[in-house]
Amino acid sequence: MALIAAKLREIKARDVTETVARLCQSANFELNEDVLATLKQAQQSEQSPLGKEILHQLVENARVAEAKNLPLCQDCGTVVIFLEVGQDTHVVDGELVAAVTEGVSQGYTQGYLRKSMVNQPFTERKNTKDNTPPVIHTEIVKGDRIKITCLPKGAGSENMSRLIMLKPGDGQDGIIDSVLRAVDEAGANPCPPLIVGVGIGATSEGAMLLAKKALLRPVKQPNPDPEIAALEKELLSRINDLGIGPMGIGGTTTALAVHAEARPTHIASLPVAINLQCHCARHKEARL
Repeated sequence: MALIAAKLREIKARDVTETVARLCQSANFELNEDVLATLKQAQQSEQSPLGKEILHQLVENARVAEAKNLPLCQDCGTVVIFLEVGQDTHVVDGELVAAVTEGVSQGYTQGYLRKSMVNQPFTERKNTKDNTPPVIHTEIVKGDRIKITCLPKGAGSENMSRLIMLKPGDGQDGIIDSVLRAVDEAGANPCPPLIVGVGIGATSEGAMLLAKKALLRPVKQPNPDPEIAALEKELLSRINDLGIGPMGIGGTTTALAVHAEARPTHIASLPVAINLQCHCARHKEARL
């Protein structure tokens, strides 16, 4: 029986580099419309006069940043790249990871974005001077396209990440208690109002990745699973009852949304990961 070779769609490495460079800059300069609209809604509903003023300033900051091509935040973040690589694609004239890394270097250098990455993290901590290397997560999917998502993640919110290995018997109550404790202990450090990413199940590293990917979902779009959506709704209500408020000065808007994702896990495990995103919820995507 003759074998028929699949025809692969070729994507040039330089096109990947140019796209990543552009995404790094646009993510740092422009809030997505869903985030901006949710901040404006929070400004109207916030009960604290000072909290309402803070939200006004955050909306104004976003307007000025986009109008003048200035960073939304002085912390331009670690660049986290999510790649969905179609199984019928082939990168030519270069290697995919190298092309992505060069795109980050060009984007941060040419865009005059703050470079924050350091080598030898527990000794020398010498700045790499171009914000590389990025953190890259790659998934092979159907099709002949590559989807690139750029998430610049600031350290203030990332430092508040948590992984809790619950016992299966802790159940939903244990998950809720863990998330509330993480947000309460974080206080003003992650620059609220937050988007709270929650990963449930899989393994320790799998839950952490779920929590981070949850941040990419459009703000307030519920999980399609009704049970998980109900958990998100309860968590958001209880987080906003904590009273931390915008930028930690008190109020009714501690979080804009809770996005949870769940996967099957081992019979003896219940991993729960929490990844907090600050009000500057930056991410952009493109397809090649």
